[in-house]
Amino acid sequence: MSNGRVLVTGSAGHLGEALVRVLRERGREVVGLDVEDSSFTDVVGSIADRETVRRSLRGVDAVLHTATLHKPHVGSHDRQAFVDTNVTGTLVLLEEAAATGVESFVFTSTTSAFGRALTPGPGRPAAWITEDVTPVPKNVYGVTKTGAEDLCELVHRERGLPVVVLRTSRFFPELDDDAEVRAHYADANVKANEYLHRRVDVQDVVDAHLLAAQRAPELGFGRYVISATTPFGPDDLPELGGDAAAVVRRLFPEVDREYARLGWTLFPRLDRVYVNERARTELGWTPRYDFRHVLDSIAADEDPRSPLARAVGAKGYHSVPTGIYTVR
Repeated sequence: MSNGRVLVTGSAGHLGEALVRVLRERGREVVGLDVEDSSFTDVVGSIADRETVRRSLRGVDAVLHTATLHKPHVGSHDRQAFVDTNVTGTLVLLEEAAATGVESFVFTSTTSAFGRALTPGPGRPAAWITEDVTPVPKNVYGVTKTGAEDLCELVHRERGLPVVVLRTSRFFPELDDDAEVRAHYADANVKANEYLHRRVDVQDVVDAHLLAAQRAPELGFGRYVISATTPFGPDDLPELGGDAAAVVRRLFPEVDREYARLGWTLFPRLDRVYVNERARTELGWTPRYDFRHVLDSIAADEDPRSPLARAVGAKGYHSVPTGIYTVR
């Protein structure tokens, strides 16, 4: 990525704010675009509005497109709203970025796009989730994100726009959306466990986006899973599907001692493992926050979250109280 101006869409959100913070700290000129006003937003408007997008793209060399309707919006927004934002908005950005000669375009997608491929069922081996797994979206969120990914690839092929798609795993700080999980585990316990297979710190996500923007012109097009590096291998999958705790204890003999101090427990089974090998190899990405880091942090009575994650904090997804999610 050159040293020119950067457009960050969704700048009032978790990742958008994190990107704007880091880019500003590095002395970069940033344009933040969001429908919500914030101290990280320069242009208040919709990514589906072509004039707003054109205005925001003036002088921009790189686009980091994080704006989206998320899974928590499935219960509060209709399907058309998802199409308008996630599909139409992405298409407008892609077309206008190609027209203005943007050097790199990074699209924030989600591991939720894999959908039903993530849940092989009780007693089955855990799923080994790489970029080669075929998505089977299970809701409008997944459908629109995979559709937007396809548009990214299409515009790259037809217009030559360098695009990298990053399928990020969980980095949100809010409570888990599964009531059963919330009832049985403390929130910090849940997030610690998830670093084994389905969570990533926002600092590592930011690093991946900036590397993707830098590598996009060379790659042309790429699609990558962005999640903390799992300690597991393919041979562990059958046991993970039945007794995941036994596998974790073999790899981390101190886990019971450290968890007992906090009253935490391991998940009895894992249904999937996200694999980030391709991103580490092709993007040169080196995620720093993993389960080893979590254990070392709690052993030292330290917060395992990155300073950036703590600075951004929880934002929520709605302007009024909705479900378990906080208010902006």
